[in-house]
Amino acid sequence: MLVAPSILSANFAQLGNEINAICDASCDLIHIDVMDGYFVPNMTIGPVVVNSVAKVASKPLDIHLMVDNNNFFIDLFAHLKPKYISFHIESENHPHRIIQKLKSLNIKPAIVLNPHTKPDTIEYLLEDLDMVLLMSVNPGFGGQKFIPSVLKKIKELKQMINKINPKCLIQVDGGVNETNIKVLKEAGVDIIVAGSYVFKSNDYTKAIKSLKK
Repeated sequence: MLVAPSILSANFAQLGNEINAICDASCDLIHIDVMDGYFVPNMTIGPVVVNSVAKVASKPLDIHLMVDNNNFFIDLFAHLKPKYISFHIESENHPHRIIQKLKSLNIKPAIVLNPHTKPDTIEYLLEDLDMVLLMSVNPGFGGQKFIPSVLKKIKELKQMINKINPKCLIQVDGGVNETNIKVLKEAGVDIIVAGSYVFKSNDYTKAIKSLKK
């Protein structure tokens, strides 16, 4: 299990130290939630902060766009060469075009599904994806509780991936902790995003290790 702490739950007054701490604690990716206040009812960070994170980070960036204009935001962050940029299928009329753009930039493309969106919505795109991110909370705010019905969706998606593109990874974001990590792994999850569980703990190394087990 790979662990991608979401800096949405970090102490932004000490953001550089927080980034160093999770990297030292053996995280695998640094998950960055970019929200525009339109697609979701919240605004987070822009290029100035993300540029600063990239300068400090010793682990790859995993940028999650929760925005209406994916093209615009990809252009803002492409020069940072994140490992993944994920965008919501619900916000994009031309997802295949966005996927090809990311590939041309040597960035691994990923699509995000909100809790209500069915996996078959992206069946025709799976062969071109490196990752699918399933939201297990409603996007926009950290610290929410895991939605149990997402487990069924993970299993459905895993079956599709096995048939179409076995190399495509499944990431889950929202309400992940030590009580549900085992069932997530059994359902087929490869990467989990953990915000509050890591950053609200007293020991980042211990928190991350508990998820990797």
